[in-house]
Amino acid sequence: MKSINASEVMAKSKFSRIHLTVFIWCAFGIIFDGYDLNMYGVVLPSLMKEWNLTAIQAGIIGSYALLGMMLGAFFFAPLADKLGRKKVLLICILIFSISTVLAGFSSGPTQFSILRFIAGFGLGGLMPNVIALMTEYSPKSIRGVLVATMYCGYAIGGILVSLMGIYILPEFGWRILFWSAAVPLVFLPFFVKFMPESMSFYILRKQNAKLSDILNEVDPGKNYKESDEFQFEEEKARAKGFPVKKLFENKRARSTFMFWLACFSCLIMVYGLNTWLPKLMMQAGYPLGSSLSFMLVLNIGSIIGSIFGGLLADRIGSKKVLLWFFIMGAICFVMLGFKTNLLFLYILIFVGGACTIGTQNIANPYIAEYYPKEMRSTGIGWALGMGRIGALLAPTLGGILLSKNLPLQMNFLAFCIPCVLGVLAILLIQNKYGSFDKKVIDEKDFSMEERA
Repeated sequence: MKSINASEVMAKSKFSRIHLTVFIWCAFGIIFDGYDLNMYGVVLPSLMKEWNLTAIQAGIIGSYALLGMMLGAFFFAPLADKLGRKKVLLICILIFSISTVLAGFSSGPTQFSILRFIAGFGLGGLMPNVIALMTEYSPKSIRGVLVATMYCGYAIGGILVSLMGIYILPEFGWRILFWSAAVPLVFLPFFVKFMPESMSFYILRKQNAKLSDILNEVDPGKNYKESDEFQFEEEKARAKGFPVKKLFENKRARSTFMFWLACFSCLIMVYGLNTWLPKLMMQAGYPLGSSLSFMLVLNIGSIIGSIFGGLLADRIGSKKVLLWFFIMGAICFVMLGFKTNLLFLYILIFVGGACTIGTQNIANPYIAEYYPKEMRSTGIGWALGMGRIGALLAPTLGGILLSKNLPLQMNFLAFCIPCVLGVLAILLIQNKYGSFDKKVIDEKDFSMEERA
């Protein structure tokens, strides 16, 4: 009987069909996650006009979905570590798809807000679980870029809804954007059939046959068998106890708090821009179509930034890349504080997308990989959940700023503050206490701290 470390086998593997399958379904969920969350910013001018909302009222309504996301991340992430990530993903997709469709039938802001809260609850459980699954099923050599590229689905969803806002919303109204959220429900039977569960779930449930099939596919020639020992007792012992408590054990407490601060800083920028960028540009004198094109550029920038940053992270380490992205974001927002021509404005917003959404996309696999796999969903889920406090504040704070009728440049300067907080948080993270795969990880992420 062989003793098999499934995580080591997967980390050393080359990209194969099973990696592609997990990538496609995780990206699928993230695309509609991005579609749903960017949708509010696209329809916001129409909602404010139809329901006579003030900027502050509109910001508060936008925060309801983000409050739901925060609670959903706290609830579903530990649950997934116990029940399985695939099952929780299925539940989350059902919740946010159905409630978003129903929001399209809302007769007023109260009903709309309740349904957006429920949709956010489902979305909050989706993101940490797709990140944890993609991290677990990625070869170490391309893990950063693979997870970051998968998370580009968020920006693709933002691009889709921006295009619908430009070409379909003027003809058919805002409700059709919500009704189109029914599309994921059509694909759920295929998700159930083809998406695998997490490897740690198979080990804990002693489903060795399924696990050996996966390992034989990613590492052919080794002939893994159901009778092999997949370190079950070790996995079982580590899985005992309350997962959230383990985030602070083994000298992980400081880094855990810094991950939370980094996510807070990223998400207050992401949701501030997603919610208010079209309205800010309209207030600056641009028509609705042009204002939505800025949202389009923001999301394109996040895709390029995520892929480029993921490639860099696999080569020089995630920590260094995140530091530079936060610094570039601060410089970008300072420059947006000066009057400039339209082309340069587009370039700056492109860079802003790379350094906000792109930064979060690079941080996600870094955070997930920091924690042991039996608590990975909890680690990334609680980091995103605490980060949702920033996301929750962003629409309301943006509404307050907008109501003051400040110059456009002053509104952008406010985004420099979370960039500075992000730099401080990343500097204080202690890689040496993380549970990275020590046998295959490149040592460059650790060298600076070890010398210190």
